[in-house]
Amino acid sequence: MNINDAYSHLALLSAATLGRTAPNPNVSAAIYSSNGELIADGAHDRTLSSDHAEVLALKKAGSTARGATIVVSLEPCNHTGATGPCVDAIIEAGISKVIYAVKDPNPIAAGGADRLESAGIDIEFMASPELEDIQGAWLHRITTGRPYFIWKVATTLDGRIAARDGSSQWISSEQSREDVQVLRSQSDAILIGTGTALADNPTLRPRVEGAISPIRIVMGGRDVPADFNLNDGKSQTIFLKSHSVEDLLKALDYIPVNQVLVEAGPRLGSALMAAGVIDEVLLYQAPIVLGEGKSWLEGIGVSTISDARRLSLISTQAIGPDIKSRYRVEKR
Repeated sequence: MNINDAYSHLALLSAATLGRTAPNPNVSAAIYSSNGELIADGAHDRTLSSDHAEVLALKKAGSTARGATIVVSLEPCNHTGATGPCVDAIIEAGISKVIYAVKDPNPIAAGGADRLESAGIDIEFMASPELEDIQGAWLHRITTGRPYFIWKVATTLDGRIAARDGSSQWISSEQSREDVQVLRSQSDAILIGTGTALADNPTLRPRVEGAISPIRIVMGGRDVPADFNLNDGKSQTIFLKSHSVEDLLKALDYIPVNQVLVEAGPRLGSALMAAGVIDEVLLYQAPIVLGEGKSWLEGIGVSTISDARRLSLISTQAIGPDIKSRYRVEKR
């Protein structure tokens, strides 16, 4: 077994269950024989089963798990919640070695590696930045107490989201818009303001086969007409009659979400940025320029260069004619 290949396999499994595990992490596991052959794998998906990834893989493997190695994207849990501890299932299955990619920061569930080692199982921690990133929304929620916020923006090369006359469809390409549908399917909630709701009448449901519709959160004081798509009853919609970021975060304390996709306009998005809530900016930049028009970012309280908000580039790729860039917002 090549650990890089094993981790790449887990990355595909974990990415496929994004948006389907909250409030749990999107963990994946794979079991390999002593000669390195894949025996079984599993990925946690709350829409199908309460079983964690390790248990799913062990059930598939059956007796062939004895003496094998299990590779897990996250340190196996060591507590009883809706299900029993994964460490107990691993021990009972006769696994001889556990390799895990990310340490569990949850104080309730941590300690799995120590428990397995005390049971005589060989334990190896091999860090994987890729698997940490894929499980990043849950890790963020556990370590900060709130969901991970991604602000999605489609702009021209000169940072405009609309022309001077207000026209904006379509700045980004069809390929970028299809990519956004995947991003929606990977998110637990989508946040917009009432301005966007009234202007666009969106459904906010991902056009991806088999996707689970995220919770729709609409923030602002104006009413959305009863015949608008957000009132269609086809997915849960929360109307938060407030402009307060604090009220939003309090509401999210009671909603089981790991990742919030912000598809709001510059007013709400900038307010979240100014409050330090935006964790990632996802830019789809089209190869056009307008010279003037509406900017994607409004005042965020920066008056001098020393106060500038710093972002670090996570990745960049071509999406059709556009450039998709992920930026992590550095916290002060």
